[in-house]
Amino acid sequence: MAMRCAILDDYQNVALASADWSKIKGDVDIKVFHEHLGGPDKAIAALQEFEIIVAMRERTGFPKAVIDALPRLKLLITTGMRNASIDTEAAKARGVTVCGTGAFGSPTSGIAIGLMLELTRRIGYENARMHAGAPWQTTIGPDLEGLTLGTLGLGKLGQRTAAIAKAFGMKVIAWSQNLTPEKCGQAGVGYVGKEELFRQSDFVTIHVVLSARSRGLVGAKEFSLMKPTAYLINTSRGPIVDEAAMLAALREKKIAGAGLDVFDVEPLPLDHPLRKMDNVVLTPHLGYVSLQNYRHYFAGVVEDIRGFLDGKAVRVLT
Repeated sequence: MAMRCAILDDYQNVALASADWSKIKGDVDIKVFHEHLGGPDKAIAALQEFEIIVAMRERTGFPKAVIDALPRLKLLITTGMRNASIDTEAAKARGVTVCGTGAFGSPTSGIAIGLMLELTRRIGYENARMHAGAPWQTTIGPDLEGLTLGTLGLGKLGQRTAAIAKAFGMKVIAWSQNLTPEKCGQAGVGYVGKEELFRQSDFVTIHVVLSARSRGLVGAKEFSLMKPTAYLINTSRGPIVDEAAMLAALREKKIAGAGLDVFDVEPLPLDHPLRKMDNVVLTPHLGYVSLQNYRHYFAGVVEDIRGFLDGKAVRVLT
């Protein structure tokens, strides 16, 4: 008898076209959910009959309460190899295998740079005006060349973003809790302290992982240090920034604006104040959403399911 598999949060309806699912044909009965299920209670109600669940990053969380309420669950797969919204200890206690997948490239860096360009050169804004029949240009903004980018974190994504910024002619500086001058030197960027990063930067871009010590890492103090002409870019995770402090800084024009791909609550509520601010550019968590990345994700999902069915689970996270 085939196992039932739920693929969650396939917003673009591309999951089944992104991999060769014939490798598990006949062994698995797949149902794809294109809309977000909502809160834990709705997720529990929708997923009762499934032995296998495929989660797209952290779009749907699996805390202990959800895992314990899914009696048939045997295999939980996350795209990527890290998912803070899955309680792996609870899964282990329940005997649920949790697996991850590979990924491709650094698509988040493109979103970070794109947000910077939209905030300064207003490409999307002017495109909308042109299509709406507006007569001609109305905006003027700074070129990135000669400006300073401060990257909060210098891991894979931070280094890739720094390299692109340098190609634009930007000066790049960096800080994080574990960063050293030696690592900055290897990446060709300047090492500064945390306060200096916020003081000197024309853009601050966040590339640290959400953890207990990075939650609220950017708050009222950090915004008070920033130039009134500076911008914040967040393509990492919403809670790294104190949302109330950010809203206050944007309303009071303590900073020039923000480019945000991530939020405390996702999907972002329709009545959220960020949606009404004209000094904010918003994207719906597109950082990892690329064709190449999705092909790697779902090819990995098929491998995970095949391995589990054959008693040889791969990329196990529990």
